[in-house]
Amino acid sequence: MNITKNIHEWLFSLMPETTASIVEMLLIAVVYLGIFAVAGLYLVLLERRVAAWFQLRLGPNRVGYQGLLQTMADALKLVSKELTGTIKADKFLYNLAPYFVIVTALMAMSLFPFTKEFQAFDINIGIFFLIAISSIGVIGILLAGWSSNNKFALIGAMRSGVQTISYELSVGLSLLTMVLMTGSLQLSQIVEVQEKGGWLIVQGHIPAIIAFCIYMIAGTAETNRAPFDLVEAESELGAGFHTEYSGMKFAYFFLAEFINMFIIASIATTVFFGAYLSPFGITENIPLLGVFWFLIKTLAIIFLMMWFRWTFPRLRIDQLLVLEWKYLLPLNLMNLIIMALMVLLGLTIQF
Repeated sequence: MNITKNIHEWLFSLMPETTASIVEMLLIAVVYLGIFAVAGLYLVLLERRVAAWFQLRLGPNRVGYQGLLQTMADALKLVSKELTGTIKADKFLYNLAPYFVIVTALMAMSLFPFTKEFQAFDINIGIFFLIAISSIGVIGILLAGWSSNNKFALIGAMRSGVQTISYELSVGLSLLTMVLMTGSLQLSQIVEVQEKGGWLIVQGHIPAIIAFCIYMIAGTAETNRAPFDLVEAESELGAGFHTEYSGMKFAYFFLAEFINMFIIASIATTVFFGAYLSPFGITENIPLLGVFWFLIKTLAIIFLMMWFRWTFPRLRIDQLLVLEWKYLLPLNLMNLIIMALMVLLGLTIQF
C-alpha cells in the first residue's frame, strides 16, 4: 500500500490544489523535523553507551529505564538555559551561524530513500547535491568562529575550513568512483542498480572496497569527529568554534554533529550497501521492512565511526593534511581510474 500516495489524494480531495500542496509540504517538514530530533537525541545516548562500553563504564543509567531519558533531560536543560554571549560578538552573524549548520543537515536528510516510497526529494543530481550542501554547512562553522570574536573559536573555525576543504575531495572522489558503476547521480537509480545486481561494494570488487574505506576516513574527518577533532579540541581550544555559545544555540551545533554523522553513514548505506534493500534478497512490499534495513545498516556504520573516536588518538594538523594530500587523494585518483577501466571492460560482477 502506497501510504504517501493515499495521503496525497486525500488532501487534494479535501481542499484546493494550492492549499493542499502547501499542507503536504508542511506535513513532510514536520515528519523530517521529528526524525531529525529523535535521531539526534538517540545518537547522543548511543555515543555515551558506546563510550562507556569501550571504557568499561556503565554510562547513563539513572534518568528513565536504563538511562533512556537522559538525553531528553539534557535537551530540556539546554532549552531552558539563558542564551548568553559576548558583547564583542557580531550579533547578526553570531545568531545566524547555528541555522546554517542545522538547515543544511536537514536539507541533506530529505534526499535519503528510507524505502521506495519514503523519500522526500528524489533529485536527478542527488550525490552532487549532497556534496554541495555539505560544503555550505562549513560556512556556519566559519561564521560562528569569526563572529564570536574569540581567539580559540577563530582558530577552531580556521581549522574546520582547512579540514573540510581538504577532505571533501576524497569524499567526492570516492562517491564518484561508485557513480561510474551506476551511471547516475540519482539516489533512487543507484538503489535500483543494486536491486538488480547486488550491493555496489560487492559488484565493484576491490576498488569499491577501497572507495568505501577512503570514504569512511574522509567522512569521519568531515564530521569533525576524533581522531580528526582538531576543530573542537577540548584540551587546546575549549569547545572550539562554539566556545561562546550557550543554551539552544549550543544545542544546535551539538545536535548537528550527530546528524552529520547520520548523514555520512546514510550516504554510505545508500551508495555501497543497497539502502533499504534486504541482504537476504527479500523484496516483499512491507512498508516498514525497508526502514528497518536502512537503519540497521546506518547504525552499524555509525558504530564504526564511534569506534574510531574511542580508539585512535587525535592527529596533529600537519598529520591531518599529510594523510589527505599525500595518501588519500592520490590513492583515490588511482582507484577512480581503475574503476573506470573495469566499467569500460565490463569487469563488474552481478548476482
